Amino acid sequence: MSDFTHMDEQGRVRMVDVSRKAPTDRVAVAGAKISMNPETFRKVIDNTVRKGNVLETARIAGIMAAKKTWDLIPMCHPLNVVHVQVDFFPDEETSSIRISASVRICDRTGVEMEALTAASVAALTIYDMCKSHDRAMVISGICVLEKSGGKSGTYVRQAD
Repeated sequence: MSDFTHMDEQGRVRMVDVSRKAPTDRVAVAGAKISMNPETFRKVIDNTVRKGNVLETARIAGIMAAKKTWDLIPMCHPLNVVHVQVDFFPDEETSSIRISASVRICDRTGVEMEALTAASVAALTIYDMCKSHDRAMVISGICVLEKSGGKSGTYVRQAD
């Protein structure tokens, strides 16, 4: 059981003690993708969805989510997030939008969960704002794309 940092020797869940770690600059980038029908895609890109500007609302939601990750994921530490960037990459050919969320801190633990949460909540916000047009939208590909900083160093996801 002790191979998992969030479990003690008896198998009980615990928050990892990071108090002895030195703060370092850390960055994580996560991605997600939301696919929709071409008509919905066009409404999002043309900013004609009835609920308002979908991508800017999703950007704000992603930023807010990154800052609140510790409220959502039980063993996450509250972090002093210093920068969050959420970007959208529309692909007209596939009627999809790829989401990239980057989170930066100078702290004792990584920000992968914050980046994953930002990308996920941005995708969920797009779904929420467009569901009256298209209930068949699909959110997929939620993953860490890269991370740097900390003891484990740099990770860059290899293309699938």
